Amino acid sequence: MTDTISGLLDETHDPSRTSWVLSANGHCDFPVQNLPLAIFSCARQGPRGGIAIGDAILDLSALAESGLLHSKALVAAQAASDGKLNRFLALGSGPRRALRRAVSELLSNPAHREGVETMLYSQASTTLHLPAKIGDYTDFYVGIHHASNVGKLFRPDNPLLPNYKHIPIGYHGRASSIAPSDRPVRRPLGQMISPGDTAPTFGPSRRVDFELELGVWIGNGNQLGEPISIGAARHSVAGISLLNDWSARDIQAWEYQPLGPFLSKNFHTTVSPWIVTQEALEPFRTGQLARDLADPRPLPYLWDDEDQATGALAATLEVHILSRLMREQGIAPFRLSKTSTANMYWTMAQLVAHHTVGGCNLNSGDLLGTGTISASERGGFGSLLEISSGGQAPIELTTGERRTFLEDGDEILLSGRLEAPGFVSIGFGECRGIVTGARSMSGLFPPSLVMAGE
Repeated sequence: MTDTISGLLDETHDPSRTSWVLSANGHCDFPVQNLPLAIFSCARQGPRGGIAIGDAILDLSALAESGLLHSKALVAAQAASDGKLNRFLALGSGPRRALRRAVSELLSNPAHREGVETMLYSQASTTLHLPAKIGDYTDFYVGIHHASNVGKLFRPDNPLLPNYKHIPIGYHGRASSIAPSDRPVRRPLGQMISPGDTAPTFGPSRRVDFELELGVWIGNGNQLGEPISIGAARHSVAGISLLNDWSARDIQAWEYQPLGPFLSKNFHTTVSPWIVTQEALEPFRTGQLARDLADPRPLPYLWDDEDQATGALAATLEVHILSRLMREQGIAPFRLSKTSTANMYWTMAQLVAHHTVGGCNLNSGDLLGTGTISASERGGFGSLLEISSGGQAPIELTTGERRTFLEDGDEILLSGRLEAPGFVSIGFGECRGIVTGARSMSGLFPPSLVMAGE
């Protein structure tokens, strides 16, 4: 193939390549050109690594024992055979690429069908888990339109704070409450204050929201005190997933001053269980959008010409909602947003470089959230806070229901596609979660106390 992008294209990206796994051909997410990894289990087997191919999963534990792999590809499959992908992610790009090339050949050449077909499981018969043990989670704020839209709600005359264009803004989140797609999202309890009140009340959040993001998985990280340079930062990223950083806006408004969000963000984060590897992303790399002439040039540790030329991704992201009534009536999900990763003000490499410049060590399996990715127009906003103008402009669903924020029974579905001329499009798989009612407050306080909001 002609390499016109980054020097790392090979036969696995060939748009004419098809698979003998028939469901892969034309699959919206998992054609043979993708081959993302996850951890799956089924009735007969415990958690182990797998690769998606159409509607099926290739068992990497079985493949590692089959004698069909050799050298680096075998090392990679063995590292992915246990219940977490951390060892696999830490191997770096060489073994990842070797496994990808070997699996692509096995799944596309009909001569291998008889030997490989017994290692395939229907995705519908399996359970997907978190792909890695996440030691740390950091959420950034790279969506410049989201930052501007939210800023306008609180600071109409000065929506974007002056540090935004100089530094990737982020905060350390809670890794323990990250869950894979399709796990229920319990409405959180917390303190909040109503307009005009002088004291907070306690109860279930009334303003549960979604946030459309990408999740960035760290592969080989760095030692404590040893920063990752901007030029090397891309190589520390193993792949990406979709991510929904659920938020409780009323709790957030009360607690985030003077520090960052706490209970409003730590109750649940949903990540799609498939890691789309850096190698699969190669055809979809594109240049970072040029900054406005008036914008400051980032400091040298955040600037790399090659990263600016190829460090962004050509991906389209969508958010749909499915209410309880819509499910009961068999009505299709309602689209809330459609946006592009081109709206990210900072690249993934810039996030890694900034995260480590002070000496912080990133470890294999750590997760970075990009922050909400919004477009400049309402149809591309990445949160209900923006779409409903802070609750002032309700959305009308197909059923006639109105929403400013999420109600119990509402399900949010994130999806995304990577597309480039001359290549087969690939996707991320589903990232979905349904909001369920808050836990009862009985038992949290002495019976004699009547808490506001209960």
